Amino acid sequence: MQSKLHKSAYPVIDTDPIFGRVVRYFRWSDYAKGVAWTAYAPAFIYFLERFQPLELSKQALHKTMKVSVVVGVFHAFLMMYTNSSARFFGYMENAREIKMYREEYLKLKGEGKPMHGVSRLPLSLQRVAASYSTGAFMNFDVFPIFNFVNHPYHGQSEGVIPEEWK
Repeated sequence: MQSKLHKSAYPVIDTDPIFGRVVRYFRWSDYAKGVAWTAYAPAFIYFLERFQPLELSKQALHKTMKVSVVVGVFHAFLMMYTNSSARFFGYMENAREIKMYREEYLKLKGEGKPMHGVSRLPLSLQRVAASYSTGAFMNFDVFPIFNFVNHPYHGQSEGVIPEEWK
């Protein structure tokens, strides 16, 4: 059961990449945006307190800043993950990811390992996991779901892995 492919401007690398692969393929620009969003949250709280004061005690303001940093880190990670997943889906430019994916494919093929790992789950549970996590990055604002299950249900554009390599 191959995932249905969607129309996209760039080649689809994987319609349901596993969590570790998405994180490994983060770009420096993702990290830079993540740092900016993490810093933005407490800066915004500081700005509000400076120009529209609630007259909080120093201790309350300190706790508020800590919470804003945690919220900023969480939001930054979800944004970074979404950008990386969008590149796997072909929604953003992904030439670097295709190159890395091909290198990883050749390395794993040389070691005799499957590209998408081996799972101890029954095939029926792998299918359920794939149905929940495929495209889930597009709904992170509602409920973040990550793919932690190795399964064979991945969609891919023609030419991402050349036929002679398979």
